[in-house]
Amino acid sequence: MGRRISTSCSTSGPASCQNTTVETDLCCFEGTGLIQHVQFWDTDPVTGPTDSWTIHGHELRSCDGSYPEDCGPESRDYSDITQLLQDQGASDTLSYMQTYWLSDDESNEDFWEHEWYTHGTCYTTLQTSCLPSDSPTGADAVAFFQTVVGLFQDMTTYDWLEQAGITPSEDTTYKLSELQDALQSTYGYTASFDCDDDELYQIEYWFNIQGSLLNGDFVPLDAYEAGSCRSSGIKYLPKSDDNSNASKKRSRLGRRKAL
Repeated sequence: MGRRISTSCSTSGPASCQNTTVETDLCCFEGTGLIQHVQFWDTDPVTGPTDSWTIHGHELRSCDGSYPEDCGPESRDYSDITQLLQDQGASDTLSYMQTYWLSDDESNEDFWEHEWYTHGTCYTTLQTSCLPSDSPTGADAVAFFQTVVGLFQDMTTYDWLEQAGITPSEDTTYKLSELQDALQSTYGYTASFDCDDDELYQIEYWFNIQGSLLNGDFVPLDAYEAGSCRSSGIKYLPKSDDNSNASKKRSRLGRRKAL
């Protein structure tokens, strides 16, 4: 994933949200430490490869479940993520994002800028004061995107579901328990599944982290909360132009703009 910022933070301490005493070094302990790794299954319009989910983002909750956003300051509201990645030796990360981190309703650049400023700026371990003193402007955002891409490459949702016999289909429907059991048997933990009416479109994986987001170890968790899918009759549609539905597309895009 190109050059990475180094940090001397240990990964042997308590994981975020699992500490029993107050942690004061919030450069090495993630103070806002309930992490949602979120992936899309976009079918209308189709984004990404037909045999892979794509990246939504890396959202953050406080340990009490509250939802910080836009943590600023405005000087971290970078306007050209593409250029930052290129200039700081992360062109391979950018290339990967251009295949697997895609928007279906705005430019990819706008989508990336939104995900960074809305969520990335809220990590205590990514504050600019936590970076090496010689870090260039935007190094915090570059590290964020490298970390999200690196975790996504390990979270092979399509393959895990396929191993359990769950594949996209126009005709087959699934129970929520079947989806959860599939992940439990392949990944080892449950996740939150979100649906638009009866169509599966999003999955959320949950983590704490030991150490800094720069080089820490993600600690997987069972789903912190239920997703929006019903208990049965869930459609996992193939990525095909044949399932275009204008009204559902408008509904999905409206919801995404709020995330």
